[in-house]
Amino acid sequence: MLELFKAGGWVMWPILAASAIALAIILERFWTLRRKSVLPQGLGEEVREWARHAHLDPKHIEALRSNSPLGEVLAAGLDVRRRPREVIRERIEDTGRHVMHRLERYLNTLGTIASAAPLLGLLGTVIGMMRMFLGILDHGIGDMTQLAGGIGQALVTTAAGICVAIPALVLHRYFRGLVTAYVIEMERQAMALIDTLDTVAHPPPAAPAPVRRRSAAG
Repeated sequence: MLELFKAGGWVMWPILAASAIALAIILERFWTLRRKSVLPQGLGEEVREWARHAHLDPKHIEALRSNSPLGEVLAAGLDVRRRPREVIRERIEDTGRHVMHRLERYLNTLGTIASAAPLLGLLGTVIGMMRMFLGILDHGIGDMTQLAGGIGQALVTTAAGICVAIPALVLHRYFRGLVTAYVIEMERQAMALIDTLDTVAHPPPAAPAPVRRRSAAG
């Protein structure tokens, strides 16, 4: 493995750095984007129960805000629960944009690595071919060592760039899809909370009591 790394020349160093950064991002995102950390089971229903029974003191709301990204979105709606429905929805949407930005943290960097790694491999290929042709000019076509060195550098750097790019690209798209699914679920939970707050603020009118008819004898 060390010999292959040396055969790739100096281009292998930026490829190695890109692979280390990509690995760190992938591990961090797998840990951060766990479902139980983003969308705790049963949290939405619990918050709606709070709203129905008016258990909404500031300590509950602050604990909810620090609980998870979903909790932060729902807490934003509870902060303005006495405002009109449109105001509650706007506050939740504003908070949701900030939450989504945090969920997508480092994904642009991972996507950049997925795009740049093959280009670094291509750069190594070009340098290897240049090295091979310069060797031919200096020593003629009979020196197979010069030819082998240039071709080896071209092949090693190309393979290294592709090996870094493929998992980075696949996992970049996976994390993007995961964030999108989380955001859709948070929107669903937020709309359910808005409906609950609207029902609490404007309860439906009670049905009138039925009128009892008097009998003819009465």
